[in-house]
Amino acid sequence: MSNTNPDPLHGVTLQKIVEHLVDYYGFDTLGELIKIKCFISNPSIKSSLTFLRKTDWARKKVEELYIKSLR
Repeated sequence: MSNTNPDPLHGVTLQKIVEHLVDYYGFDTLGELIKIKCFISNPSIKSSLTFLRKTDWARKKVEELYIKSLR
C-alpha cells in the first residue's frame, strides 16, 4: 500500500511554495508572471505571504505556477 498523495501541494506550506518560486524565478520574473504588488513593489517573502494568505485568487495563481515549475 502506497501512501503517496497525487496532489503536489499536499503537505507543502505556502512559505515553501513562495521560497521555491523566488529561488526558481526570482522576484522580477515572478512579478511578470503574476502581476501582484507584493512581487513587484519592494518584494519580500514576508510581505508576499501576508498578502497571499488573505487573497485566495492570488494564492491560487501562485499554487498553479508552483505546480508548473515542478514539471
